[in-house]
Amino acid sequence: MTTLEIIFWVLLFVVFYAYLGYGILLFFLVRLKRLFVKKKKNVNPDYEPEVTLFVAAYNEKDYVDDKVQNSFELEYPKEKVRQVWVTDGSDDGTPEMLKKYSDKGVEVYHEPARGGKIGAMNRGMQFVKTPIVIFSDGNTMLGKESVRRIVNLFADPKVGCVSGEKRIFNKEKDTAAGTEGIYWKYESKLKKWDAELYSVVGAAGELFAIRTDLYQPVEKDTLLDDFIISLRVAMKGYTIQYDPEAYAIESASANVKEELKRKIRIAAGGIQSIIRLKPLLNIFKYGVLSFQYISHRVLRWTLAPLSLPLIFIINLILALHYGLTNFSNIYTLLFYAEVLFYLMALIGWYLENRKISIKILFVPYYFFIMNYAVYAGIRRYFKGQQSVNWERAKRGK
Repeated sequence: MTTLEIIFWVLLFVVFYAYLGYGILLFFLVRLKRLFVKKKKNVNPDYEPEVTLFVAAYNEKDYVDDKVQNSFELEYPKEKVRQVWVTDGSDDGTPEMLKKYSDKGVEVYHEPARGGKIGAMNRGMQFVKTPIVIFSDGNTMLGKESVRRIVNLFADPKVGCVSGEKRIFNKEKDTAAGTEGIYWKYESKLKKWDAELYSVVGAAGELFAIRTDLYQPVEKDTLLDDFIISLRVAMKGYTIQYDPEAYAIESASANVKEELKRKIRIAAGGIQSIIRLKPLLNIFKYGVLSFQYISHRVLRWTLAPLSLPLIFIINLILALHYGLTNFSNIYTLLFYAEVLFYLMALIGWYLENRKISIKILFVPYYFFIMNYAVYAGIRRYFKGQQSVNWERAKRGK
């Protein structure tokens, strides 16, 4: 086997492992663990600490009433739930709308200057007096039992953070952005297995909670606050657990262009996070947590997307060497399979623009968009063009 062939198979393995292989390995590791370790039951009906629902909101007037009402309807003792909203920079009437609920225990803290979500979180944590703080977004609705299920996991003193699940509204007509829901279902399964093996590697900002005394102020230019906050808790020796029945639900992005805004920002934040969490790459110090972090996150934000164009180029060279009409050769077959995949992605893009729904074509298109976003995100991060302030992605209705 030539050096070029070895490089090809190594790169192909990296991509396969990052997106599917790790999930397969995780499946077997979890089942192996079940043979030797009995799964703990965390149900403790007497454990009902006070909690704070914390929302850092910027211009969320269209969601305020629904969000507050949703919070009142959560299944948990009402006298043990505080609501803290930090609305810094909002100029659409969000703070004023919230103040009408002040007599019902909703606390609103506002400053005219906009400092980004992490600025609002850092400032707002001084107002949290409960042992557990639950973060969620202003435009997401929580499942009725979400608080109860999150608190239940904190009954284990080794748990420092709990991640809920992000769910996507199913729309009547599928689009490529709707494929986001398929992606999150797969991610949900991986998180469930990660938690069972040892720890989830990063929480979803739509819904996650930490022990208040573990909160560490985050750098003001942080792009993925939820990821950094949760993993720094894990680096202190606690685990991040996960309950898919504690969920936040929102609409899918209105279209792929809107979804791409999110993906590029997340990719830029991913590179920033890898740099800031550099010690976590030391598997000798952090063991299983490092293994999970590298396998589930680092590879997807670095080597896997960077490998894709190299795989295509090397595959083309090998196919030309062995003959483009030699269909008995593995490299020729793989090359045409790649061409077909990218052709399907191109057709998916065309159909998305024509608002024609063929879901099987949206999957390769969404995969392509995810990896393209990594390149755009890396470029944006190193050029210093990614603002800490969110550029809101339009949501489907």
